[in-house]
Amino acid sequence: MNLLSWLTMSNLMMAIYVINFFIAFGIIFLERKNPAATLAWIMVLFMLPGLGLLLYTFLSQNISRLRMFNLTNYEQYIISHSLQEQINSIENRSFVFSNEAEVKWRDMILLHQTYSKAFLTQDNRMSVFTDGNHKFKVLLDDIKNAKESINVMYFIIKNDKVGQALINALTEKAAEGVEVRFLLDAIGCRQIRPTHLRKFTKAGGKYAYFFPPRFFRYLNIRLNYRNHRKLVIIDGQIGYIGGFNVGNEYIGLKKKFGNWRDTHLRMTGSCVQDMNARFILDWRFASKEDLPLSSAFYGAANGNGQAGVQIVSCGPDSRRTEVKRGYLKMISSAKKNIYIQSPYFVPDSSIIESLKNAIYSGVDVRLMIPDKPDHMFVYWATLYYCGELLAAGARIFIYRNGFLHAKTICVDGEVASVGSANFDMRSFYLNFEVNAFIYDPEEVYKLESIFEADIAESEELTEEKYRKRSLWIKFKQSISRLLSDLL
Repeated sequence: MNLLSWLTMSNLMMAIYVINFFIAFGIIFLERKNPAATLAWIMVLFMLPGLGLLLYTFLSQNISRLRMFNLTNYEQYIISHSLQEQINSIENRSFVFSNEAEVKWRDMILLHQTYSKAFLTQDNRMSVFTDGNHKFKVLLDDIKNAKESINVMYFIIKNDKVGQALINALTEKAAEGVEVRFLLDAIGCRQIRPTHLRKFTKAGGKYAYFFPPRFFRYLNIRLNYRNHRKLVIIDGQIGYIGGFNVGNEYIGLKKKFGNWRDTHLRMTGSCVQDMNARFILDWRFASKEDLPLSSAFYGAANGNGQAGVQIVSCGPDSRRTEVKRGYLKMISSAKKNIYIQSPYFVPDSSIIESLKNAIYSGVDVRLMIPDKPDHMFVYWATLYYCGELLAAGARIFIYRNGFLHAKTICVDGEVASVGSANFDMRSFYLNFEVNAFIYDPEEVYKLESIFEADIAESEELTEEKYRKRSLWIKFKQSISRLLSDLL
């Protein structure tokens, strides 16, 4: 290497280190990230100069200042006024609760009303799906019977047998004159290209991609901040919410995962209107269609159930962490038991310490995770945090009958949450999520019974087994823990 080449390379490296320094300075003083994430990014930037800069560009833009889901002045007034009326009636004790669980968890209901802007609806009924074949059969039947509108939003849709079945069903309904809107996450649904939707659009269907690439098809600078929500709303009367995506693996047709164990809900009642409102806000942002939020309430919901439900959303467009706040409230208020199922368990310190406090207070805390990874670093970080809970006295179960993808928490047989949010920092801080918080002993009993049945398909991880892990596994856990705020 001649002197000129050496000087050029030295100048380039110096430029990279200078850029790294200013980005690190910005992370510390301008981005207002949490301290753990700040330290993790600084470590990546200085240990991997150049590559770290590239990773930061693609993974860590701050979008909390974006005004993504705007309301008109009229919408803002109507929603705020209606919600405040409900809050006032609960606070002055004039509100009529539909079951005992709502009475006991009144403070949590108020938390979601004041912090998460979530209405309480009380006429809801739900069916629970844990098998993908059953869920998709019922969903396609409901789509087939739709009369007015179908709104669909999934994080992942594959271009395979199951994905094509959904697209074909939506195309048929659009051709019949049903108003069909199809929202796809640009990363999760990257297999579905506009060419795959030509028949759908020709039939009258509408689609949009959430955070699509700006310039090149395969270059999306927003690899994080994905729309992880899974919602289907049919005729404003039937709503689907939970963990299932759309693809062959979700009905057990992928050898790598085998049986796919998930949890999804089919809801009827007034909560469906809140699910539809969530969809419309996301749709307006992605499609730029001026769709009034009032269309979420097209036709009165004819609920004949008694379950109280609040639909709670969160996302990186806000510094609030609404779903995590709900999890924390459930954990800190538990008196008897906490049952958690999550494919990824990479919580922040507030969740870990709350679970430890519950354990030390005599609460039966049980966590169930899958026995195989689909994201390696996340898997090893999950096992690290399981070790922390084991040491405190939690019971940890490793699900052996396929891949566990359910995102559920049940507390005291009275309150539960089911949705798209995992117990990890990606769901808390990076992804757009939506969960149903459920107040009803009868419905929560179904979910707890499913958890207890899953124990028969699981192996309990004891402290003795955990201590016998190899040095190599301990090393992988330690590295993954250091990166947990970036996972």
